Amino acid sequence: MLKILVADDDLNIRNIILHYLEKQCMNVLHADNGKAALELVINEKPDLVVLDLLMPEMDGYDVCREIRRRSETPIIMLTASGDEFDRVLGLELGADDYMTKPFSPRELVARIKAILRRAEGTQQCYHPPSQQAATYDYGQILIDINRREVVVKGQKIALRPKEFDLLVYLAKNPGNVYTREVLLEQVWGYDFLGDIRTVDTHIKKIRAKLEKVNCEAIHTVWGVGYKFEAP
Repeated sequence: MLKILVADDDLNIRNIILHYLEKQCMNVLHADNGKAALELVINEKPDLVVLDLLMPEMDGYDVCREIRRRSETPIIMLTASGDEFDRVLGLELGADDYMTKPFSPRELVARIKAILRRAEGTQQCYHPPSQQAATYDYGQILIDINRREVVVKGQKIALRPKEFDLLVYLAKNPGNVYTREVLLEQVWGYDFLGDIRTVDTHIKKIRAKLEKVNCEAIHTVWGVGYKFEAP
């Protein structure tokens, strides 16, 4: 049975989410503050966390940051603010999706299911066919598909699963320009319900990691999208 942690200091919201998730035969854990939520993540290892942004003890940003230090557990952030800064910051800290209050419980359930499907099936999305090369060697950059490793100038670069998948999709056709819409559909899946700026956030993270070893491989084509070019 899937285990979902709902962390929100609003009892009514927790109960509503609990009702809808239990109807889907999911086991629901709940916490009313950030500290308790983090303890449950460590001890219970839920399959996904629904995390409110504003909570006592620790806010959602700090909890998200701590979860990402420990695991790749999917996170959906809940925020009472529609401010773009809050949404972007949450994504940059590692949240997989966000919803603005008030929200539809049915839509939340749909997003949870979509994220869990992607977490279970990421290997099906953009790996090359089994008989094609399992690596992409661009001199300074070596991408090993089977090992899911990226080595730049002899140094292994730690990418999160979705960052790796996005880099692979761009690198398999160097020079091709892909729009954000195409990347969102091909890398995240056609049923992804999040913001298109998720692509920009992940590109930024990949670039930052490559730049640490003085490597520039992902380029912006203004007004269009992104492309990979071997450095």
